[in-house]
Amino acid sequence: MHGLLDEEVAEILALFDGWGETDRSHRKLAHRGSYLGRVWVSPSSVRRVLHLADKHFRPLPRPAKSARRPFPDWVEYKPNSIWIYDTTHFTRARSAALIIEDLVSRKWITEVVSAEETSTQVEIAFTDALEIEGLLDAVHARLDNGRADPYTDDEHRPILLAVSDNGPQMTSGSTREFMALCAIAQHFGRPGRPTDQAWIESFNGHLKAEYPHLCAITDPATLRAELAIVRAHWNSVRLHASIGYITPNDEHEGRGQAIRKTRQAGLEQARKRRFAWHRQHRQTQPIQDPDDVG
Repeated sequence: MHGLLDEEVAEILALFDGWGETDRSHRKLAHRGSYLGRVWVSPSSVRRVLHLADKHFRPLPRPAKSARRPFPDWVEYKPNSIWIYDTTHFTRARSAALIIEDLVSRKWITEVVSAEETSTQVEIAFTDALEIEGLLDAVHARLDNGRADPYTDDEHRPILLAVSDNGPQMTSGSTREFMALCAIAQHFGRPGRPTDQAWIESFNGHLKAEYPHLCAITDPATLRAELAIVRAHWNSVRLHASIGYITPNDEHEGRGQAIRKTRQAGLEQARKRRFAWHRQHRQTQPIQDPDDVG
């Protein structure tokens, strides 16, 4: 035992009995001994003493496994059926941008830039997005018909599903009341699992990586103007891999499938054209290399 004295061994065992449930580690227990002024030994010595005495730390309970909650059955996978939103920060401008994206078409619908992150920004963003997408009339119609029920016929289902994390501005009572008033159902990811909102997390990462000048802006008004310009480029110019290398506007407005089919047909035509050319220009006689022996 590298010369440990009997009283040191006894002190280590006493420390285990008194502090084992708190420290749960031979390293911490070794430092606990010197912290309390009771024994000065190395962590390896503590481990050897406990091993010989057949004493073991009780492991911490593992967190229970959880599965991502699926979207409700009434949701249709089409544009303006599932919106996802999140807040991303621009520290140089001392502002945060709440961005709403269509999960299906990947269209960046709108954003709200503010120094605050409250339910007010959520309400402003969704009101703007509903107006942009022409859904306010449907909201007003639901207000006349009463509360939307996702489990009855189509006329009373929510207008769309809003997906987000568990941020306080998303889960607040004011946001919940506003969403219910607009017949928008809410869907929250698991706490501490950003992969449940992978669509918008990926969006935020690409936004700052592909348009790095946004992170250098210091004026909030300039940031708002630049985000509007970037949004137009994002939706109408940038090709998105997740929707088949077309623009979000193409997918959102129903042109996506036709564009993808046109590309497949073009690839097939090009393949046939290359085959035909090579058949017509096929070499029927072997080409003699200068080094070949006659």
